[in-house]
Amino acid sequence: MQWQDRAFVLAARPWGESAQIVELLTREHGRHLGLVRGGQSSKLGALLQPGNEVLARWRGRLSEHLGTLACELIRAHAAPLFDDPDRLAGLAAAAALLSATLPEREPHADVFASFAALLEALASAQDWQARYIAWECDLLAALGFGLDLSCCAATGATADLAYVSPKSGRAVSRGAGLPYHDKLLPLPAFLWRPAPATASELALGLELTGYFLWRHLLSPQRRSLPAARAHLLARIKNGCGG
Repeated sequence: MQWQDRAFVLAARPWGESAQIVELLTREHGRHLGLVRGGQSSKLGALLQPGNEVLARWRGRLSEHLGTLACELIRAHAAPLFDDPDRLAGLAAAAALLSATLPEREPHADVFASFAALLEALASAQDWQARYIAWECDLLAALGFGLDLSCCAATGATADLAYVSPKSGRAVSRGAGLPYHDKLLPLPAFLWRPAPATASELALGLELTGYFLWRHLLSPQRRSLPAARAHLLARIKNGCGG
């Protein structure tokens, strides 16, 4: 069996003396692994950096086998970020989250498209941190656990939203939520209306999405948020720049 697909590299780990097992986010075949022979060479090692866009060709005797991969570079998204550790941390966190949360070999065209858009934002957008957090919201929605931040769950109000219910993932207005504020999650304003975000608000946004990623997607597998995701949160808490 064989197929060819456009893909983004999510991860690569050494296998044996010279090969690597590579994890891809493909457009039509979902999260997919395969063996790249000679993948530890300097040339292929540079190609197989997380975030790089490749043309992948997979072959296997049976569809359920690991199979082998041959990859050709389409666009190197990783290399331009090497001199910007903040944006590189965003790329690493996104790739690690996709690896941890997506079911294997299940196509998610919406996730593929949103990751492509995130890579463009990481390359040039001044508000890339806010776009990254919005991307995590999109990931939750694509996997069936979207947050509803459009109006207050208690009153239907669409103004002065300040909290999120940790149970329902729905927004709560300041007035309705104040008596229960210690049981609710803070909602930064930039997530429900156009507004610039401070470093502290960005950190709150990451903590909010992180809670639901952990609760719905990782905790059932007895897993924690990836270390790369924690590293990004630490950088944003330290007020990383654009």
